[in-house]
Parts: sequence; structure tokens; C-alpha cells
Amino acid sequence: MKIYTKTGDKGYTGLWGGTRVAKSHKRINAYGTIDELNSYLGLLTSFQANEGRKQFLHEIQRTLFSIGSILAADPEKKNLDLPPIENKTFEALEEAIDNMEKDLVPLKYFILPGGNKEVSFCHIARTVCRRAERNIVKLIQANEVVPDIVIIYLNRLSDYLFVLARKMGKETGAEEIKWISDNK
Repeated sequence: MKIYTKTGDKGYTGLWGGTRVAKSHKRINAYGTIDELNSYLGLLTSFQANEGRKQFLHEIQRTLFSIGSILAADPEKKNLDLPPIENKTFEALEEAIDNMEKDLVPLKYFILPGGNKEVSFCHIARTVCRRAERNIVKLIQANEVVPDIVIIYLNRLSDYLFVLARKMGKETGAEEIKWISDNK
């Protein structure tokens, strides 16, 4: 199988199910952002600080592939065998958040994203996750069908990535820099 098909050379691509849409279509934008997020998670797995979390991050990547499949499916085609996303996926994120927070000082202020390269990439992944969530909300607002669990999962994933950034920062000795308003 060749990687190039030339079918997208005029700015259109196919949804799963065959319907052709512009590459600027909000559905393409939504699953493209999921793909971008998945790539950042791949980068996070390469950091030593995440060696013990690598399998969990891979599970998140698999779930993101399922979400991408759902978003890439033509909503008019009812006979597609879409991968299920179960409640246990976001419940696993909640459990991971709770476990990481046990070892962190409770936040009493906003912090600036960063601290070191690893933590910064985790914050970038978090913001891409939030963008993916916003793009999917736009789909829903345009009366496109998206399972509720997709938004729930992405909302929880961005929380997980925020806490993961803090945990990685602690493990790598990165300083959390408080954001203090200029009004104070």
C-alpha cells in the first residue's frame, strides 16, 4: 500500500464511510487536533520522568486513536463499526490524577507553564487537548453527532496533563513559578 494516494491534492479528503469534505472542514480540524495531541503524548513517553507512566500514556494514545476514528467517521453512515469509549477510560484518568496529587503541594495560586523542557511539552500537550475539546464543542454546536464521553474524556485528560506537568516538575526539580497579577 502506498502512503500517498493523490486524492487529497485538491484540498478534499474522505471521511470514514466515503463522504468527501474540504480539509478545512470542522470535523477534519477536530480529529487533526486529536492527532496533534497524540503526537505530543508520544513525545511525553520519551522523557525519563515518564518511564513508569509510559504504559498509561500509551493507553491514552490508544483512546485518542479511538476518538479520532469516531470523529473521522461520516455521521450519516450508521453501519460503521466505531470503537467504543467506556467510562473506565476517564475514570482511570481520575484515579491517576488523585494518585499524583497525593505527592504534590496543593495549589493556592496559578502557575506559569514551564520549568524545564519536559514540563513545558506537557503543558503544550495540555493546551492542544483544550483546543481539541473546543473544536469538538464547535462540532456539537453545529449539530454534528459526537458521543458525550468524548468531551468528558478530553476534559479529564487536560486535567490529567496539568497534574502530570506538576508531577514531572517535582520529579525533575523544576521550580513552579507563581503567577502574580500586576494589580497586586
